[in-house]
Amino acid sequence: MKILIDTNIVLDVMLKREPFYRLSLEVLSLAKRDDVEEYVSASAITDIYYLAYRQIRDKGSVKKLMKELLTVVSVASVSGQEIENALSLEWNDFEDSVQYSVAYLQEMNGIVTRNPNDYREAKIKVWKPEELLL
Repeated sequence: MKILIDTNIVLDVMLKREPFYRLSLEVLSLAKRDDVEEYVSASAITDIYYLAYRQIRDKGSVKKLMKELLTVVSVASVSGQEIENALSLEWNDFEDSVQYSVAYLQEMNGIVTRNPNDYREAKIKVWKPEELLL
């Protein structure tokens, strides 16, 4: 199974945000299984770094966390095709449109997020962490 991990799940783990940390960590731990491939979009990587740095305020620590993340997940490319698809969607949030377009066009099984309402019009599965872990 190929899963796109939404930015909020990664940040929950990196920043140990309660009460979401434990479930989000379990989601990322699924990547240890042979039948699960987890991805973060290339565009989300920059957002994750920026948001983590805003809280941690230590480049070395943030870079270390980013390197640890990359041992768990793969980075899904964002090409012109994904951007064009995102632009064609009538969604309120462009970032969510890009995330969805990456997962959809790269034929992933779904997206795991704490905000499934952001993906109401998705044509692929959208899970909350607790739903994915069932």
